[in-house]
Amino acid sequence: MNIKVVRGNPTPEELAATLAVVRARAAAAAATPPGAPRQRDAWSDPSRIASARLPHPGPTAWTRTYWPG
Repeated sequence: MNIKVVRGNPTPEELAATLAVVRARAAAAAATPPGAPRQRDAWSDPSRIASARLPHPGPTAWTRTYWPG
């Protein structure tokens, strides 16, 4: 694996931290079996924002569709 810094001048500490993150993510991806279903994060689950009731009509109804409460 080759990594090339295209822009900027990172310090050795910044470069080491970046490479540690890249290696950790690669190791986590390699540890997951190829056919295993991926678990979705709760924040990206559409059912979290879809409420059982529709918002009342009004000028801010579209915001209450995504941010109930």
